[in-house]
Amino acid sequence: MVEENLIQVRENIKKACVRAGRNPEEVTLIAVSKTKPVCMIEEAYAAHCRDFGENKVQEIMDKEPQLPTDIRWHMIGHLQRNKVKYIVDKTALIHSVDSLRLAQEISSQAVKKQVDVDILLEVNIAGEESKFGIAREEAVRLAEEVAILPNIHVKGLMTIAPFVSNPEDNRQYFRQIRELSVDIGQKNIDNVTMSVLSMGMTLDYMVAIEEGATMVRVGTGIFGERNYG
Repeated sequence: MVEENLIQVRENIKKACVRAGRNPEEVTLIAVSKTKPVCMIEEAYAAHCRDFGENKVQEIMDKEPQLPTDIRWHMIGHLQRNKVKYIVDKTALIHSVDSLRLAQEISSQAVKKQVDVDILLEVNIAGEESKFGIAREEAVRLAEEVAILPNIHVKGLMTIAPFVSNPEDNRQYFRQIRELSVDIGQKNIDNVTMSVLSMGMTLDYMVAIEEGATMVRVGTGIFGERNYG
């Protein structure tokens, strides 16, 4: 099932790229493996998937030792400062940095472990009270403040769009975050590049790609309905 689903998702990514006049190689598919067992991740790995996204630090810690070392782990869930020390040297990218205090802790732990950590700033572009992320108006200032911290590099933005039944309803938000990334990029802040735009999930990733996503986070579309064990 996992392999067939991956084939379909990759085909959809290609179609969306064709519509947008983009190269499919510009888009990284992150298989969201939260709550999924190692055996399902191994199926996706066998189907040439190398980027996996997790919501919880504990799951990365549990799964990472059991799986091949060339897997790139993405922390896509809310990250508590007291958990940072466990994953700074295990993740390829932390998508969910939404405060200066969190960035400072990531920087501090990265210095201790002598690693460099790539991060994205999480923006709550739709202003939903139930979601984490900074307001659009705060993004430039946070980028400037984080940029001066050692061993941490701002690579772009991430957003979680509203849960909608019609993907088109989120096009406006994907467009807004793309525009925000361009605005920040034009400021030429040292240690800040806006090369990554992490947006779009199972229901709306094709629209996100049409609006400029460079990373899409697909869970249900690859692994099926999630387990809430």
